[in-house]
Amino acid sequence: MHSNMPTRPNILWYCTDQQRFDTIGALGNPHVSTPALDELVREGVAFTRAYSQSPICTPSRSSFMTGMYPGRIHNCRNGNGSFVNPPPLISKLLADSGYDCGLAGKFHLQSAGRRTEPRMDDGYRYWRFSHAPRDDWPEGHDYGDWVRERGGDLDALRFSEDRVPPELHQTTWVTECALEFINQPRDDDTPWMLTLNPYSPHEPLIPPRVYAEQFDPADMPGPHFRESDLVQQAELRDVFFQSESRHPDLFGGKKQQALYYAMIRQVDDQFARIIRELERTGQRDDTVIIFTSDHGECLGDHGLLWKGCRFYEGLVRVPLIFSHPGHMRADLRSDALVELIDMSATMLDLGDVDPPEDFQGRSLLPILTGGADPGFHRSFVRSEYYDAVHAEPMSYATMYRDERYKLVVYHTHGKGELYDLDNDPWEFENLWDDTDCSELRLRLVEAAFNATMIQDIDLGGALIAGT
Repeated sequence: MHSNMPTRPNILWYCTDQQRFDTIGALGNPHVSTPALDELVREGVAFTRAYSQSPICTPSRSSFMTGMYPGRIHNCRNGNGSFVNPPPLISKLLADSGYDCGLAGKFHLQSAGRRTEPRMDDGYRYWRFSHAPRDDWPEGHDYGDWVRERGGDLDALRFSEDRVPPELHQTTWVTECALEFINQPRDDDTPWMLTLNPYSPHEPLIPPRVYAEQFDPADMPGPHFRESDLVQQAELRDVFFQSESRHPDLFGGKKQQALYYAMIRQVDDQFARIIRELERTGQRDDTVIIFTSDHGECLGDHGLLWKGCRFYEGLVRVPLIFSHPGHMRADLRSDALVELIDMSATMLDLGDVDPPEDFQGRSLLPILTGGADPGFHRSFVRSEYYDAVHAEPMSYATMYRDERYKLVVYHTHGKGELYDLDNDPWEFENLWDDTDCSELRLRLVEAAFNATMIQDIDLGGALIAGT
């Protein structure tokens, strides 16, 4: 444990669903409204180049809950019936070390289709489950029960003119669970870890009307799109994605943005309630706060909505903020390359828990506490996708991103993408077939192959640096 950190602090871990990296006011977006997150950025450390290990839910969540890449743990699809022989979850490791662990919201390491998600050996004493803000589950859906107890009908409200009102929204319910857990009695020397997983801002983009009215589509900048995207995505049409590429005008790209930002504003309001409760109860000084998301959302970029087998910045790059005033650095933006499995390693480091031998994350605590250069953590980051929906033809792809370049290989399609992110940050100029870049592509393919086969970032980074 680092010397200026208190022994085993509480950990409040807030993980939204499908939130892009560029959705926080203090980090450069003037169109969204996130006062609580802005304050978190000012009092903490924001990692501005943090990447998810998969562009879809289950493999990403399985990865950061185990600190290992999806392909290593063989839990690679949405809709998987079970998670066979999982390595120990970070929540279980913390619980076994004496942490009181709680969860509210989504988990999604296994399918919740037509059933509530089965419990694993997850270490959570407090468990309040809600996979999504629908009413699809006959039993075991704690949020649905909460709404019914208050006289609400989720199916009717979701598609009403005003949508689900804020007081009955799943994001609010997650907060209510958080307040309950934070105020539960426990011994003074017992630290807690609380995982909060609201469904927002995951599609469908149906914020409460009172939030939707705060964002005018006419004021939105619109997606990152060029007409050439339609040609590029047509070439990738056999690679699975949840939507087909279209001109953003055809699906109301600015309106989609406004609704998405409205959902994030609601998240921000509820997040603020939790911070205020920590302050009111005197627990803020003893609590590390982590804010992140499982993956991003295309939101009209390149003419695409939602997610699938692509690795554009809006889809795989996510917010990652740590805050513990007086113990961690303040008002720091780190542009180091970071993976979400590093967040997992950091939580174990905070809890003074030794990671398992095959754990692949690397703790960020040296950067957070001023003991390491905030400009460097990894020489590259990786993300993976494996036939998540049994599409035909099956889609398998990997992403390798170093300080300057991003390489994507669609392994079953004979296609790829290569971008110079220094000169083309929104990935419009695919250099994969550029003859002037053939040596660069070969070098990156070799580096990506080494990284995939070795599956060890320290060793892999050293090997690749030497090529």
